[in-house]
Amino acid sequence: MKFNIGDKVSVIDEAISGVVVQIDNTIVCVETSDGFILEFSPNELIKTESFSNGISTNEIIEVIKQKEFSIKKKSIKVKPKARYLPAMEVDLHIHKLTSNERQMTNYDMLTLQLDVAKQQLEFAIRKRIRKVVFIHGVGEGVLKMELDTLFRRYDNIKFYDADLQKYGNGATEVYIYQNLKL
Repeated sequence: MKFNIGDKVSVIDEAISGVVVQIDNTIVCVETSDGFILEFSPNELIKTESFSNGISTNEIIEVIKQKEFSIKKKSIKVKPKARYLPAMEVDLHIHKLTSNERQMTNYDMLTLQLDVAKQQLEFAIRKRIRKVVFIHGVGEGVLKMELDTLFRRYDNIKFYDADLQKYGNGATEVYIYQNLKL
């Protein structure tokens, strides 16, 4: 949109209006009603008196397109690592699963942990969740070995140690293949 000195203008994004006092190549200087002179780019301004004189539809569409284009530029980009984070985490530490762990034997604890792991894995398969991280802790490695045995029973999954930086050695990541063929 072209501006001339003396045009009454308003700023598109803000409640500022005034009169054009100077025009450079890429800067339009506007004097507000308070006497301040502010600089704007031409795509940030619109003529206010044009509305009363009958603004054309093309000018309105042009201003809207410029505004939408500037909004699209500011879209938030997702970091590549954030895209590959697991969709589901299952913490198998016994104190997270039950409140009366002191009354349980080691066998009872292991059985509860494996039951929870199997239920969560079945849930993930039903809901088509691709990645699940089972946090088992380091300990003596009994739970990890039992989880490995459990995971080997499934044909459509692959399992491996989870991210060392995030979980250390105490987690296993399971990738579930989503087979569409029946």
